[in-house]
Amino acid sequence: MCNFCNSSVNFILKRDKKKVFKFASLQSDFAGEILRRNGIDETTLNTLILTESGGMVYTRSSAALRIARRLRFPWHLSYVFIIVPPFIRDYFYNIIARNRYRWFGKRDACRIPTAEERERFVE
Repeated sequence: MCNFCNSSVNFILKRDKKKVFKFASLQSDFAGEILRRNGIDETTLNTLILTESGGMVYTRSSAALRIARRLRFPWHLSYVFIIVPPFIRDYFYNIIARNRYRWFGKRDACRIPTAEERERFVE
């Protein structure tokens, strides 16, 4: 429902030519299971969560930077910010997360993937 989140998904879809990333709503049963399994509060819906093969789970700025690392030039260069301590990166991440509706707006419903994109979304 968040315009910022929707724009972020569109941004990744457009730049992920290898189709590495799949997406799920944090409100989905799939995401709920991952959250429970990793001890992440299920009521927290203002964070990005990335799961990688091998079971590693990343949240907030760490997830965003790890996604950027797998995108094509120049976006992968932003991974250099991984050297900034997470508490500093997440401080700024949390400011954006808290204000995303006010700054970017809100939709009535989440985006509906096109037929071509459907394989990239987990129900």
